[in-house]
Formats: sequence, structure tokens, C-alpha cells
Amino acid sequence: MSRPPRIVVIIPAFNEAESIALVLREIPAEVSHTIVVDNGSTDGTGEVAAKAGAIVVRENQKGYGYACLKGMRYISDHSLAPDIVVFLDGDYSDYPEYLTPLVAPIISGAKDLMVGARVANLREAGAMTFPQRFGNSLATFLMRVFFGSRFTDLGPFRAIRYESLRKLNMEDKTYGWTVEMQLKALKKGLRYGEIPVPYRNRIGVSKVSGTVKGAIFAGVKILGWIFKYSLKK
Repeated sequence: MSRPPRIVVIIPAFNEAESIALVLREIPAEVSHTIVVDNGSTDGTGEVAAKAGAIVVRENQKGYGYACLKGMRYISDHSLAPDIVVFLDGDYSDYPEYLTPLVAPIISGAKDLMVGARVANLREAGAMTFPQRFGNSLATFLMRVFFGSRFTDLGPFRAIRYESLRKLNMEDKTYGWTVEMQLKALKKGLRYGEIPVPYRNRIGVSKVSGTVKGAIFAGVKILGWIFKYSLKK
């Protein structure tokens, strides 16, 4: 790119008042806009994020995908015209400073999609539960079998070229958002890669892995997307 790339960050957040300011404080300066999508919080997450300098939009329909789609609509409706969109969580489990190496292969023109892989030797003890680790391994194994994928993680910390993101026509509203993006990237022949990133214990209780219901629903959604795409021509 002949000019500095325009990078927009989307952070879905539900009851992350304790952590969201920490996340926003560590986002690198090269980011043009940071959008926090308050997904129906009751603890003042949106107010904390606004005070920390983020653009805050509210999506009352609960679901990770709903929040991500709302962030994308804000980008379109307000003509932000980014080159790259980065997604990361608001619970302080990700390391925002790794955004710089994450987007580097996209800026150079080598990749369209980059995923931060939460590798074992960089994870804090307990940062990923057994159901998370098992489900992640199973999903990426099936993606390798059915699609020849080289993905090793479905991590939420990811960067994608904006034009590529628009072409994916994302639709999942809840737990299948990350795997949908990766499966559609494979189907459309996007150039993708991973970098190893550290991962720490989140602040607060996980809405997915922290409950039996969440873990089951997430697993069903992820496997459903994989089998759906394995049957598509």
C-alpha cells in the first residue's frame, strides 16, 4: 500500500466493564477506529468504552455474530472504508499489541486473512478449558480432512482484508462466526495464514466456555458449519 493502511477494530462485548478499558488502552496507534459493540451489557460496558475513546454501538440481540455484524454495518453506514478489519475480544484474553504482526502479511499483500493461533506454549494455564481445546482440535482436524485446511485454531483474534470480508457474506449470528469465516475463506480461495499469539485468562466468566449450555451450543454450531460446507459443491 502506498499510504498507511486504514485499520478498523471491532470488539464484541457483553458485560466487560472490568476489562474493556485495558483492551482499548493497548490497541496500537496505527488503528484508525475502534468500534465496541455493546451486546446488551448491564454493567456499563458501553459507558466505560466510550470514556476510553472507542466508538460504541449497541446490539441488544445477544450473540457474538450479531455483534460482529453490527460492527460491520457501522463501518458501511459511516463510510469508514477500511483496508483491514480486525476482530478481538473485550475480555482482555487477547494481547492487542499483537495486532501489528497480525496485519503485517495483509499490508504486504501476501495474505487476505490472518488468524492469531493460541498455541499451547504461549497460553496461560487455564486460559482455555478442556472443552475449548478438544473442540478446537476436532474442528481444525475436520477442516483439514474435508478441505485441506492448514488452520490450527478458530481463535477470535483475527484480521481480514475488508474487501475480502464483504465478499464472504457473513451470516452466522452466534457461536459459528469464526468457523464460518474460515470455511468461506477456504471455499473462496483466500490467501490465509496464522501467527502464534499468547493468550491469558480472561477477566470475568466466559459466556461460551464458562457454561455447559454455551459449550454445547458452540460445539454444535461449529460442527454444523463444517458438515454443511463439506456437502457443498
